[in-house]
Amino acid sequence: MTAKKQLLLVEDDQVFAQILSRSLATKDIDVIVCYSIEEAKQRHRTLQLNYIILDLFLGDDSGLSILTELREHHPSSNILVLTGYASIATTVQAIKLGADNYLPKPANAKQILQALEESPTEVDKEHEAEPLSVDRLEWEHIQAVLAQHDGNVSATARALGMHRRTLQRKLAKKPSQK
Repeated sequence: MTAKKQLLLVEDDQVFAQILSRSLATKDIDVIVCYSIEEAKQRHRTLQLNYIILDLFLGDDSGLSILTELREHHPSSNILVLTGYASIATTVQAIKLGADNYLPKPANAKQILQALEESPTEVDKEHEAEPLSVDRLEWEHIQAVLAQHDGNVSATARALGMHRRTLQRKLAKKPSQK
């Protein structure tokens, strides 16, 4: 009998974490859930992990802040960054910091397992040729500046020269697909 694989799930949405944990448990995966960066920093060092799922935005923290540490302590683990706010800038940054793959929410357990098993994310050649809309370019630029400021909305708003509430409204909207 093979040993259960261990997965660390760092996710602040408790309902999503519970549903995903139950789904993955049926696939013979032992899921350890951490609801904050601090909790993950305390717990991950004692674990032998096969997989790590890291939410990009955890309250006021960025999941990217712990990504390098997770990669150093678990070099053979597959790391998946999962987010409701996918952008090219954060995808590239996550991969550079050590993530193996990147997946936008909503995603089900089957998609997540597939992303954990796949090789690193590659840019689709067809989408590369299509020009981005102005709305999508704005979204990408905001995400890049937000990543530069470690997810700090106030600092990002100052850098972009806009009011914090305006930026929060823009971040609350879903990005255009083109």
